[in-house]
Order: sequence, then C-alpha cells, then structure tokens
Amino acid sequence: MSDELQRIMAIDDPYLLLRKVTTRLAEAQQEVTELARLRRRVVQDLHAQGLSYAQIAAKAGLSRGRIHQIRHTGPAPEGAFLGRGAVTVATPLRRDDERGRTVVAVDDVSSGKRLEDLARSYGLDVTSEHVPVTGEIDLNRDGLVVVCGPRMSQEMWDTYAQDPVLHWERAGDGPWTVADRRTGIVYRSGQDSDPVRPYDVGYLGRLSRPDGKGSLLAIAGIHTQGSLGVVQLLANDLNALWGQVGDHRFSTLVGVEYDPETSEPQAVELLCPLYRHDEETSA
Repeated sequence: MSDELQRIMAIDDPYLLLRKVTTRLAEAQQEVTELARLRRRVVQDLHAQGLSYAQIAAKAGLSRGRIHQIRHTGPAPEGAFLGRGAVTVATPLRRDDERGRTVVAVDDVSSGKRLEDLARSYGLDVTSEHVPVTGEIDLNRDGLVVVCGPRMSQEMWDTYAQDPVLHWERAGDGPWTVADRRTGIVYRSGQDSDPVRPYDVGYLGRLSRPDGKGSLLAIAGIHTQGSLGVVQLLANDLNALWGQVGDHRFSTLVGVEYDPETSEPQAVELLCPLYRHDEETSA
C-alpha cells in the first residue's frame, strides 16, 4: 500500500475523503492510460526495429500473445502529440462592435469541438475554455491546445514570436501573412487576394510556454478556415505527424482549399516541412 493511499485512508472528514478519493481516482486513471500508451509505443518501436513479437516477449519476460495484444490494443502512441493524460482546448471569443457583445465564430466552435473529439478518441480527458476578448490566457499549464492567432492575444503573439522559421507579419492595416525565413516565401490567404478565392493558410506548432517548463500546441489560420484545415490535417495524419516530430518543438504551415458556402475544408496540404526548432536553432 502506497504512502499516499494510506494518507487518504486516514482522513476522518467524510466529505474531504470523498473529494480526495475522487481526485486521486481521476489522476490514477490518467496514469493508467498514459502507461498503456507508453507500453504500446515501446512494443511498436521494437517491432519497427525488426524484432519479432516472440523476440520481444522473450526479452521482456511476457508471452508472445501478450505482446501481440499490447501492440494492437490500448491508446495509440500518437495521441501524445496532443498531450498526455488530459488536454485543455482553448478557442477565442470575439467582440462584435456593431452589436456591442461578445460572440464566438462558428468556425472556431467547429475547430474546438473537432479537437476535443479527436483528443477523446485517443483516450485523453478533455476540457474546454475560451480566450477572452482581452486576449489574456495563462499559457503556463500542461496539455494546452490553443486555437488563437497573434492578432487576438498578446500572450499568443509573444509565443508565436519564438518561432525561428515561421513569422507572422502585418504591414499597417493590411492583411496578415506568414513568412518562411528559410525560403523567403510569404504566404497569403486567398481572401486577401485579387481576385478573392476560397483558400487560406493555417499554422500548426508546438511552442515553448512562457515559463520555459513545457510546451503548448498552437493552431491559427490567417482566417478561421485555416484553423479548420489544420484540425483536419491532425484528424487525418496524426500518426505521420507524430512519427516526424514526436513531442519536439516544431512548426509548419497548411494550405486549405475550402467550400466558400460552408467553410469546410475540401483539400489540405503541407506548404513547408515540419521544422524542428531544436534543429533550426542549432544550425
């Protein structure tokens, strides 16, 4: 029996005991999920290195059938791309100056809901919140997935500014663009082109928290359709993304062709490599 369990069992106040047991159960369930994810990842990695299930079983002291079961059941390793144990999905509130009220963009709602569903499909606990119209948000938390561009939050502007390759830019009151410092290409939204076309650019990156003690997943479009395209990329290709960058800090851009009536992505493609930030800063 662990010391922590003994401390909980020694609590006399029944209401405090109930609260502590409920909290500890939730934490334990998250730990079990992440341990199962890590175990499956180890088996997959060893098998990818050329070891048979029988060889892995013999070295680990488990049966071949058990190793095969681990390989094909339980939470998929790529779920760790979004977070471990629990994630919080944050989407922005916007100010409707004409009506004098706070609103939520439909596309932002869709992006947030789809991210929540995706995270749950990988066995992660999910909560949601909004970035207020002031843009103030506490980024020094584990498991944050933030759908918010630099225009709507100073905290996110400062976070995006860390990126050693991809740089958000805006000239005066002109349209936002994203510049690739490695290639010199400047990416623009089709909404800001002449003629206008249903095309947008989305940003996806894992960036350092302000306190330097972790990272967050940042998603933004030049317009809201770009964010929807990034979410579709995650839903379709999370395994490939995880295989390329794991839990390292990185960033990339996504081109999105969308239905002009519904904003739904019709085609999504990477516009540049997945830039590993540790490789960029050491180059």
